[in-house]
Amino acid sequence: MKKKVYPTAAAALDGLLTDGMLIAAGGFGLCGIPESLIAAIRDAGVKELTVASNNAGVDDFGLGLLLQTRQVRKMISSYVGENAEFMRQYLSGELELEFNPQGTLAERMRAGGAGIPGFYTKTGVGTVIAEGKEQKDFDGETYILERGIVADLSIVKAWKGDAQGNLVYRKTARNFNPNAATCGRICVAEVEEIVPVGSLDPDHIHTPGIFVHRIVEAKAEKRVEQRTIRAA
Repeated sequence: MKKKVYPTAAAALDGLLTDGMLIAAGGFGLCGIPESLIAAIRDAGVKELTVASNNAGVDDFGLGLLLQTRQVRKMISSYVGENAEFMRQYLSGELELEFNPQGTLAERMRAGGAGIPGFYTKTGVGTVIAEGKEQKDFDGETYILERGIVADLSIVKAWKGDAQGNLVYRKTARNFNPNAATCGRICVAEVEEIVPVGSLDPDHIHTPGIFVHRIVEAKAEKRVEQRTIRAA
């Protein structure tokens, strides 16, 4: 088995990054984002990227770092509201944005990973989401055709992983990560802990190692996106 474990995020991405590539990134808000891999992409300086991700983090963390440095040409996303720079670049025409409903985006990633080139959904019918897309009626209802996403590279974040690339996510940090992991031609996983092979219960593995090409252990900052508290 080819060695999958790499010492740093930069090493795990070495030789994989090119200008203009499509990257699928796991995460939801700041939960379950591959923060070290994102920082390594920023440091690598690749540009004209298209990134498929639910959102783009916040202004100074997560995918927001790549927006700060103008390395992203297009986002395929569901939500832009927590990132002021994302909104500014989109409204000024500096950034191309392909809006996707969250469920549609998740299914586009899952379909791409399953070898399904497209699927029909009712979500978005009659809205701007449907513009320019093929429409078809099934049982008297109109559906629109959505294409599966096959990315050049997937970057995901897991709680635990082993040297074979088997991954376990923790609670809601699973979010888009399993779907993103499968839809990349190459998948690089960032984990909080690399455990011995055989220590993960096979029934608890969320992403099998067959989908993961490289893995790196990295410390997690675990920022809180929004903190709501009450007076003492």
